[in-house]
Amino acid sequence: MSSPIEIIESTDPVAVPWRVALVRPDRRPAVRESTERYVATFPHLIVREVILFQLVVIALSLTAIAFDAPLESIANPLETPNPAKAPWYFLGLQELLHYFPPVVAGVLLPALVVIALIVIPYARINLEAVPLWAKPSRTKTAALATAVIGLTALFAAFRCWPIVVPTVAVGAAMALARRARDHGWQRWLWSVTLPEWLMTWFVIIAVVLTLIGTFFRGPGWSWVWPWAEIAGT
Repeated sequence: MSSPIEIIESTDPVAVPWRVALVRPDRRPAVRESTERYVATFPHLIVREVILFQLVVIALSLTAIAFDAPLESIANPLETPNPAKAPWYFLGLQELLHYFPPVVAGVLLPALVVIALIVIPYARINLEAVPLWAKPSRTKTAALATAVIGLTALFAAFRCWPIVVPTVAVGAAMALARRARDHGWQRWLWSVTLPEWLMTWFVIIAVVLTLIGTFFRGPGWSWVWPWAEIAGT
């Protein structure tokens, strides 16, 4: 009678070279094989990044040749422009100052966004890229509805409509995805994962706030239409 402990050598170069399995004498040992394809960072990733970097540089160079930068006159410390706008990548935060107190708009909200961007990739929802409604349940539906209604009520209390509208729109799209069919755009909507929904909501809000601060804010940070003539200019 053979011993119940046998040493099995794995032929998979990625797996552990030796495995010990406890098997019955009257059965053939079987080891489940799992093969994953690994590629090296160089050249598979680095070459693609270099190519994309060169394409971006070429596009920016051609754009700079075709269009002049909209520069104004030399800065004068004795004359402060009205409104004094931050660079475009900070205009979203500056727009939030119109609705929230400085501590909330300048410290609390940016800190929460940074913490979320750090924590969300490690959340359980990122372990498997499965659609949000792959396993629908009443608990999940109630939690998402509560989150959407709570955020909408919070930002509506401060009359921050540039955040209220995208929140309601994304929430409605998530609800529509729950009743998606098996074909067409509804199937694509159903396949969106929860991290993708969250990132879409965040990107839409950032773009909307930046566009409003760039084109729709005039003297005293008042609302103006882009085609309207601003008095005194």
